[in-house]
Amino acid sequence: MRPEPIHIIILLIVVLIIFGAPKLPMIAKNIGKSMKIFKSEVKDLRDDNGSTDSEDTRALTDTTPASAEDELGRPGSSQASQPTQQPSQDSAPRRDS
Repeated sequence: MRPEPIHIIILLIVVLIIFGAPKLPMIAKNIGKSMKIFKSEVKDLRDDNGSTDSEDTRALTDTTPASAEDELGRPGSSQASQPTQQPSQDSAPRRDS
């Protein structure tokens, strides 16, 4: 539903009654300043995100090892090649009935 001209006129009359004629220019000026500050902050955030994304990508590329080594420097070791241990029955909790 699109606002019709009569709705806009009624809204302007209500705003005029609530705030009064002398305060309207001051309110419009403050809203304009707020919008300007908001736009500049959004632009700064976009600029910051763009630069940090490229820096993060560059840092990840520099720190990623060329071969598959674990933290201790052993090549080719992985979690899949290590055997898993089954818990013994002694370590299982006992129920008292």
